[in-house]
Amino acid sequence: MDRIPFGIDRLDSRIGGGVPTGSVVLLAGEAGAGAREFVYTSAVFNGLEVADPELFSLHYGDLHGDAIPPDGINYVSFTADANDLRGEIDYVMDRELVDGGLDPVEFTTFSSEYFQLSPVPQGWYAEKNRTIKDIGRTGDSRGVLEAFADYLDERAMGSLVLVDALTDLLEAGREAVQFSDIVLLLKGLRHVSREWDGVVVFLLQKDAVTDRQLGSLMTAVDGTIQFEWETGGNERVRTMFVNEFRGVLSRLEAEDIIRFETEIHDAGFDVSGVRKIR
Repeated sequence: MDRIPFGIDRLDSRIGGGVPTGSVVLLAGEAGAGAREFVYTSAVFNGLEVADPELFSLHYGDLHGDAIPPDGINYVSFTADANDLRGEIDYVMDRELVDGGLDPVEFTTFSSEYFQLSPVPQGWYAEKNRTIKDIGRTGDSRGVLEAFADYLDERAMGSLVLVDALTDLLEAGREAVQFSDIVLLLKGLRHVSREWDGVVVFLLQKDAVTDRQLGSLMTAVDGTIQFEWETGGNERVRTMFVNEFRGVLSRLEAEDIIRFETEIHDAGFDVSGVRKIR
């Protein structure tokens, strides 16, 4: 089974090289627990594998198991542009890694579609240096979900698509985007992604949904990874665990791994240890 690497060395090595192609993945995290940094690291290291194999090998090593590099690396945001995202990633990770790793990454924003039905002034989110023709396009009544679906049809084939973040869609407003529409989008994407042979990853802040809503989202995707804080004594520890996940959970169960301890450093998100059933 071909797999696209997450770009997290100590995780990929445990799961046969990465996530099976054709998968839709949900990263659900508590605030600050590492889910966003996971996405940043995935973008940077998949980009480094293409742009700077020597630097990639130095920090990651060789690809594991059945891993194959994605044909493209796409970073999607509904509210932020490429410069904003690059700045955020640069703040988390070492500059050398970011400069090399993000060069092959294609950033796309749907801020025009996202904000067009809101009271937010157009000048706050519209790109600078637009032509008159471009300004006219911002009046397109096409919804953000439709625009996003069209984008995936064009770009997701064989690619790694990182979506930052599903939380934005949930907070778009009940009239603009219904929660049931988001669940249907994920279910439809899960069905068609088998034909695309890529991987689509959605970032979600757990605090934005109820337990019932999280359950609905989890049943609509192929697998979920959750990121949480644990408190023991005077320390807070970031942890990660995998829920039902086609082609991934079975490998972890074979090693009796129930949870990962994680950390964030200059090379991004990393696994610092594993907890096993005793």
